Amino acid sequence: METHSLPTPLNRRSAVAHLAMGLAALTGWTRLAQAQTQAKTPLVTYKDANCGCCGVWVDHIKANGFEASVTDVPDMRSIRTRYKIPGNLTSCHTSVVGGYVVEGHVPASDIRRLLKEKPQGIVGLTIPGMPASAPGMDMQPFQPYEVLSFTADGKTAVFSKHTKAL
Repeated sequence: METHSLPTPLNRRSAVAHLAMGLAALTGWTRLAQAQTQAKTPLVTYKDANCGCCGVWVDHIKANGFEASVTDVPDMRSIRTRYKIPGNLTSCHTSVVGGYVVEGHVPASDIRRLLKEKPQGIVGLTIPGMPASAPGMDMQPFQPYEVLSFTADGKTAVFSKHTKAL
């Protein structure tokens, strides 16, 4: 004679535990799938090999979801000429991302906005010079600065204003 055992009835505690384990597994798989589909945005940075603040800015960019590659160049003037950056808008490093040029210590949040909005008619973004409180410089106390968009003929417009630390 064959005997079959009946399943053990679920009590409230074991039902909640099974439900929690199922939700945890589902959440884990969902996050894994999202991470795999959210590839990091590639960004190429050209800089002088001796520039320390450029490396700190690249760390800021990487920490904010960009896949940065860095090329040390002996003459930044040739890079700025290639990417049509007027002399009065230069900084210490030049990056290219999504078909735009990013000159200097522009925050990652502004680059994300640029790539999302895709403004027509501009070459890219710049923070001329080296503002003390921009990412990569990070001087305290905070000093406000502006990020400018610029066109091929050198016209600028304020893209964003930063009045507090990021």
